[in-house]
Amino acid sequence: MKKISIFLMLILVTAIQAQQDPQITQFMYTKLIYNPGYAGTSNALCANALFRKQWTSFPGAPTTMILSADMPVMDLPIGAGLNIMNDQIGAIKTLYARLALAYNKQIGPGKLGVGIDAGILQNQVSEAWIVPEPGKVDNSIPGNYTSGTQSISNPDLNKLSYDLSFGIYYGIPNKMYVGIASTHLPAQELKAGNAKYILARHYYIMAGYTFELNPFNSITPNVNVKSDGSTSIIDINLTYTYNNMVWLGATYRAQDAVAPMAGVKLLKDKSLRIGVAYDYTLSKLKGNVGSTFEIMLGYCFNIKKQKTPTVYGNVRFLD
Repeated sequence: MKKISIFLMLILVTAIQAQQDPQITQFMYTKLIYNPGYAGTSNALCANALFRKQWTSFPGAPTTMILSADMPVMDLPIGAGLNIMNDQIGAIKTLYARLALAYNKQIGPGKLGVGIDAGILQNQVSEAWIVPEPGKVDNSIPGNYTSGTQSISNPDLNKLSYDLSFGIYYGIPNKMYVGIASTHLPAQELKAGNAKYILARHYYIMAGYTFELNPFNSITPNVNVKSDGSTSIIDINLTYTYNNMVWLGATYRAQDAVAPMAGVKLLKDKSLRIGVAYDYTLSKLKGNVGSTFEIMLGYCFNIKKQKTPTVYGNVRFLD
């Protein structure tokens, strides 16, 4: 376990460009964090919260918290949204806070969204680190400590910068969706002393289609392809839904994990959504890192009132 911990921590602190955003198993319910073009396309005010704990028995286990919300802006062809994501693994903590704005256009039975989001990115790497082996002091590791007869003094990495994303999304409610997006467009390099963090530009392709078996039963395959230009990961999901209220499904992440998931919609109008997922690790880390789970909570309500026809009487037609 100690060797695994040291190996992973050293990989994380090394200045490489293969930094991936957090893995999310229930990605089909958190579309806005991947694609700002999604903002406003559901014609409702929706808020989502997600908590993910990965590799629970692993020291410094990855922990991710997400808050997102979006809505159409009055009667304008515009959608607005907000993303807040906090991701921590060991001594590395990254905070994203971005506002999304999308142009919405009705095309056929669905809506097209073309959007951008902009905000801040804060990256912190503290000296709460694993001390290198004696004689192997690494000048890229922040902190003040002694390793054997050698000593090192590096400032913590704590940098605040801007962040930008762009996306295109098309969706037909309760039927299909497809989107393409790129996040972290500036691809910044954040530095403090000898330590540095390089955030790679990320690319996403998402799609899903609902097949209605009958009025009460449906199945929906979903796919999410993620790439940072050097490595790519694909999530494939299949979800069964009963009466648009209860769902069961599973996500397969190539060469990494398989994750069963379940959820339910509550309240009279089914506006409250609760979902859970549990990842079973398939990689070489299997058996060493414990379990991974997600809890998702969402709430949506239609802010556009349905227009009712007005009937006028005319006395000339009473007889």
